[in-house]
Amino acid sequence: MIPLLLALAATTAIDAEHQFSSDAQRIGQWTAFRKYADRDAVMFTPQAVWARDFLQDRKDPPKSIRWTPADSYVACDGRIAVNTGPWYTPDGKLAGYFTTVWQRGSNGWRWVYDGGIPAPAKTPAARALRAHRASCAGHAPGAPIIPPPPLTPKQARTTPNDNGRGESADRTLGWDWKVGKKGERHFRVYQWNGKRYLQVIDQDVPAP
Repeated sequence: MIPLLLALAATTAIDAEHQFSSDAQRIGQWTAFRKYADRDAVMFTPQAVWARDFLQDRKDPPKSIRWTPADSYVACDGRIAVNTGPWYTPDGKLAGYFTTVWQRGSNGWRWVYDGGIPAPAKTPAARALRAHRASCAGHAPGAPIIPPPPLTPKQARTTPNDNGRGESADRTLGWDWKVGKKGERHFRVYQWNGKRYLQVIDQDVPAP
């Protein structure tokens, strides 16, 4: 009961991310992924797959990876956020940079997208965590992204050009992703600044 209460008590997506990473060490990597995943969460293998299917019978590794948020892009209403930051192998080596899309509902924070990019050749200098809140000024003139119907399990595995999109209810934060035929992926995030949408994340993930 205590872990569930902690998940519900997380006030921000940053809190949820820290709890997620901590639980991966405490209860197991894939067990933690299952615990915090939304029912319609998406992962990549490299094509899009439903996390609920991919994680269902996956056994935890002996030691979990570690990760910590460095930037959090948050909708004006605070109910959707996109976190990014470094992730490390169990022995502490920088492996890449993760991206997690979080949404807050009646059951607390749950992630709906999990992806990442390889570590660059030159490691960026360490800096303090930054939260970037969308402007609440004015009314966003339509969303930058219109959510499509969700992929069926079959489509998520076989469509050569997988793609998906989402947005916050207040239309101040939106994201989209697309997987190419060879498994390469492009992920973008848009945030409302009071006058226009700014593209705050633009990631190209190479094919494996």
